[in-house]
Amino acid sequence: MLDFNAPEFVVVAIVALIVIGPKDLPKAMRFVGKWFGKARAVARQFRSGFDSMVREAELAELEKQWAAENARIMSEHPPAALPAPEAEVHAVGEDAAPVMVEQPAILGETPGVSAQAPTPKRARKPAAVAAEPVAEPAARPAPKPRARKAAAASAEPAAKPRTRKKAAPPAEAAE
Repeated sequence: MLDFNAPEFVVVAIVALIVIGPKDLPKAMRFVGKWFGKARAVARQFRSGFDSMVREAELAELEKQWAAENARIMSEHPPAALPAPEAEVHAVGEDAAPVMVEQPAILGETPGVSAQAPTPKRARKPAAVAAEPVAEPAARPAPKPRARKAAAASAEPAAKPRTRKKAAPPAEAAE
């Protein structure tokens, strides 16, 4: 598109320096760069929109080819007619009575089974019984202002700001 080689670029730079001047040249270059960026963004947006339209057209064409191929295959191999499934009808009277099953045995209730559970190797401490309601912790007092700020505000209202002392120039040798 724009093809600059080194000698042409040098000639353009010298002409721009003479015409615009060294003072306004950075502003002009920034302005030109901004417009080139905008132009590239518009071109990129146009190209992406064009690419998406091409992709959609290709997909539509592929879909038409697929539909034609599918129709050809279906005409060559028609689906076999399957018999309709028979509906199963159950009369209410045909259902059998529910079967009662014995409940499983629970430890301690059945004869011959020990009611005690095996003891763990470590005994846990018994949980404390809360007889009294637990008191909520007291509210914290408001934080105190920092001492430095308070002292500076009350003691020295017009304090001078600290400044660094400049180093004295080295004494010159005898003149």
